[in-house]
Amino acid sequence: MSERRAVRERVTRETRVTVRLDLDGTGTARIRTGIGFYDHLLTSLATHSLIDLEVEAGGDLEVDDHHTVEDVALVLGDAFAAALGDRAGIGRFGEAVVPMDEALARCALDCSGRPYAVLEIAFRGERIGELSTQLIEHALESFARTAGITLHLSASGRNDHHVAEAAFKALARSLRRAVEPDARRAGAVPSSKGSLG
Repeated sequence: MSERRAVRERVTRETRVTVRLDLDGTGTARIRTGIGFYDHLLTSLATHSLIDLEVEAGGDLEVDDHHTVEDVALVLGDAFAAALGDRAGIGRFGEAVVPMDEALARCALDCSGRPYAVLEIAFRGERIGELSTQLIEHALESFARTAGITLHLSASGRNDHHVAEAAFKALARSLRRAVEPDARRAGAVPSSKGSLG
């Protein structure tokens, strides 16, 4: 299997985002979005997926956090899709159940090339640090769209920090399983159609 790495960039009047990732990494993370809790979530994503991830983002945070959160997620998904290439030789499907104290997250996904997101994440407050809780689902939807994955993710609990972190850890563990090379496939595309997308 060839190197599964990608670098992607997005520059607009609202943001400048660069993402570098390596699907066959060790979970190293260097994240700088200007939004502390978003950095924390993306670091958890890298750590538990074993995807090496670098994110450098500057955005119009004087307006609010929306553009930065959205654009980082879009570029992250684009880099993920690019690194996967034709998706040959992977497990394709992944699932995980992750507890974090009183919170519990469940994730199932398909690296099918067909973007879809079904999210049920319950938050009690409007913000976690500087991150709007409503943007967490939006980020996950944006990632799923550009990554080309079908994503089902639910999380609930009493502490919003725990709920969000459990959700990203469940996503990470599911991605790790889905992108892992499957030796029995011998490099074949995991689809009866012969292609994904």
